[in-house]
Amino acid sequence: MDISVVIPLLNEEESLQELYDWIAKVMQSNQFLYEVIFIDDGSTDTSWNIIQELSEKNPQVKGIRFQRNYGKSQALDAGFGTANGNVIITMDADLQDNPEEIPELYDLIMKEGYDLISGWKKKRYDNVLTKNIPSKLFNWAARKTSGLELNDFNCGLKAYKKDVAKAVKVSGEMHRYIPVLAKNEGFTKIGEKVVQHQARKYGETKFGMDRFVNGFLDLITISFLSKFGKRPMHFFGLWGTLMFIVGTTMAFFVGVIKLYRVFNNIPSILVTQNPWFYIALTSMILGTLLFLAGFLGELIIKSNPLQKHYKVKEEQNL
Repeated sequence: MDISVVIPLLNEEESLQELYDWIAKVMQSNQFLYEVIFIDDGSTDTSWNIIQELSEKNPQVKGIRFQRNYGKSQALDAGFGTANGNVIITMDADLQDNPEEIPELYDLIMKEGYDLISGWKKKRYDNVLTKNIPSKLFNWAARKTSGLELNDFNCGLKAYKKDVAKAVKVSGEMHRYIPVLAKNEGFTKIGEKVVQHQARKYGETKFGMDRFVNGFLDLITISFLSKFGKRPMHFFGLWGTLMFIVGTTMAFFVGVIKLYRVFNNIPSILVTQNPWFYIALTSMILGTLLFLAGFLGELIIKSNPLQKHYKVKEEQNL
């Protein structure tokens, strides 16, 4: 199979038929062998009924229905696990991504050897204050943190070599950082393509301003995980050891000064009245806790198997 198109969705009943017809037209005109995988992330409208109807009429259409709304990352993870194409294309279901981009994305992966191509919505039709400006700030921070020179990390239209999609494990809200996750897995040929962005035709966006706050928090998380995710003791153990040494050193000097004053009959306060004693004690306790956090992190990594953070309710054509 040439291409798998993975489409996560939530309450997009108005656009599904039109989107599939558009994708099918592009695929047929380019003679691609393809499949379209819709992942219904807990829709409360008739989206799943439409997916069922499409799958009954078209064997290329496959569907996964979640028990409830788990999030876009979980939907993409389910789609990646099911996809069989040599190239996997992800796009949103709201008709803002243009299926006409698929042939060129496919060529960039198969003919030019890219591991991943991320779309860049250079000209956007979103609100400037609530989306465009926050998006620019978010992408700037992501570039500086990850080292990847991409202009639009959050674009839903991306193309992946099959090996990349199968290697990347997406959870939480990490879908924004799939290029970073791919880089962490050793896939280094990551490129970008300017893609056409279209104004939303039906319904309203499912994401608010809180996604940027969550995005920055996730950026901190993935930055940490990329460096210490496989070796938490290197972070927690280092800082724990340093704090314990600092605390022990301060406690030693507090004790030495107290003994010196006692032996020389110099008036002095009780050790427990010395503020440095409590600073030293706090440093030693924090150092011990940090060291234990690193130790427990290592145990969790070694013993905790990979688990799926979603529950599939129904499947179609799978």
